[in-house]
Amino acid sequence: MTSQKLQHFLDEHLADLKTKGLYNEIDTVEGANGPVITINGKELVNLSSNNYLGLATDERLKDEAVQAVKSHGVGAGAVRTINGTLDLHNELERKLAQFKGTEAAISYQSGFNCNMAAISAVMDKNDAILSDELNHASIIDGCRLSRAKIIRFNHSDMDDLRAKAKEAVESGQYNKVMVITDGVFSMDGDVARLPEIVEIAEEFDLMTYVDDAHGSGVLGKGAGTVKHFGLQDKVDFQMGTLSKAIGVIGGYVAGKQNLIDWLKVRSRPFLFSTAVTPADAAATIKAIDLIMESEELQQKMWENSEYLKNGLKQLGYDIGHSETPITPVIIGDENTTQTFSKRLIEEGVYAKSIVFPTVPRGTGRVRNMPTAAHTKEMLDQALGVYEKIGKELGILSR
Repeated sequence: MTSQKLQHFLDEHLADLKTKGLYNEIDTVEGANGPVITINGKELVNLSSNNYLGLATDERLKDEAVQAVKSHGVGAGAVRTINGTLDLHNELERKLAQFKGTEAAISYQSGFNCNMAAISAVMDKNDAILSDELNHASIIDGCRLSRAKIIRFNHSDMDDLRAKAKEAVESGQYNKVMVITDGVFSMDGDVARLPEIVEIAEEFDLMTYVDDAHGSGVLGKGAGTVKHFGLQDKVDFQMGTLSKAIGVIGGYVAGKQNLIDWLKVRSRPFLFSTAVTPADAAATIKAIDLIMESEELQQKMWENSEYLKNGLKQLGYDIGHSETPITPVIIGDENTTQTFSKRLIEEGVYAKSIVFPTVPRGTGRVRNMPTAAHTKEMLDQALGVYEKIGKELGILSR
């Protein structure tokens, strides 16, 4: 017999989310997640993927994955500390350290796992964390897990950060204080003010932690936000995912050798969960090689990004102040945003709605992610649909 209280709770709250336009339908992609996808038998221009460089469907990565399955099998077979560390995992970590310009790196099963693992392995109830108010959910959960005091500072507000850093350090209440920020903020596409953050960190002896999930492969000639600002020697933790521009799955933390040594003996997702598959590791190594060898894919991605941004602005849409390929079309009202997204999909453009709690109430949007794999013809098709639906719903003037 199922719990009646549970069923009442679920029915009531699901109905409430649907009424408020906060319930997100999950669609199934039939086939590969490329620049054009198929859902329910219909082809759509895909503007919702984080596959910035198009590597998720790259034939060279596929070949490496297939060869790794043949040579190493489909799984690692054990946690890393028993006998699940394959030579491919060690090669991947050496490659990541080279890529990020650090002494060493550690790989995890996902970017979310990275933040849960690394923050809680270093910070505890006697410490404090200064966290940008718009940091990703995985950062928030990693901070909570650590039991450290969480002190939020206003988004990219350096005066507020400095004041709160000063107060935290001078209070004498904390053994260690860390400042943590996304490198690129995923909902608006703006870039963290890392030079100023590092300056404040040096002034107050703060540890520095940058989540570069949306910066790696995009900024700094592909090496990320930290490299973009030339701060590889100034940031203690460089964290990132392998599932966005890299096109595969997993995550990593890069930094000093002793930091990585500590994480390998104290971070719980590393200790108690089997590592990424041989195929994932091999494909990731190939992706990093491609990014380091040539900027061709990044250049194509940026060209497509500017083309789409300019087209949307000319139509009259509010696309915020993104500094990266992330291109929000800000609608505002949640129900209107949901309707807008549904109509885009019906007309052949896959751009999903993003509403509270992912973004603040009243700032509902669809987020567009132009990639290196899109053609101008695809983007023109998308812009045509945006014009049609914008006028239809009264978002654009006729």
